[in-house]
Amino acid sequence: AAKAAVAAARSGLGGDGRPVVLAVGRLAPQKGFATLLAAAASWQNREPCPVLALAGAGPLDQMLRAQADAGGIRMRFLGQRGDVPALLAAADVVVVPSRWEGQPLIVQEALRAGRPLVASRTGGIPNLTGEDAAVLVPPGDVAALAAAVLAVLVDPGRAARLSEAARARAAALPGEDA
Repeated sequence: AAKAAVAAARSGLGGDGRPVVLAVGRLAPQKGFATLLAAAASWQNREPCPVLALAGAGPLDQMLRAQADAGGIRMRFLGQRGDVPALLAAADVVVVPSRWEGQPLIVQEALRAGRPLVASRTGGIPNLTGEDAAVLVPPGDVAALAAAVLAVLVDPGRAARLSEAARARAAALPGEDA
């Protein structure tokens, strides 16, 4: 993604020097975003407080907004977006908290973008990421998800290793045409 697009995405995410945690997907039960919001509630007292950005639309939109308000969660609901590559490039960590999943495109996009990834160990996700290119957590485990996200945010070395492994995995993925 072009530098200007990434800079625009980052300022739109409201990072302002705060770490940005990004999730992308349909706002539906399968995607596990309620688990992610519960995890985010546990880091609201940290300084700098990570900003949670959620891109997507779907039936759980109102419920998730109510959950965010109730939890005092600093977050941005981005709605349906056409600039996902720029959003990915602007994120400090990408989270895929799915409860069940096939071969999610967002995991492949995050790997191609070389982003540190925290994802559920479910469906086809481990096959896509291997053990090195993501921190894999049990689906629905709020504490494990929160701990994994924070572990990546507080350890630049670990984030860098995840990014490097993500790029290596992406190179081995079937191309867009496949």
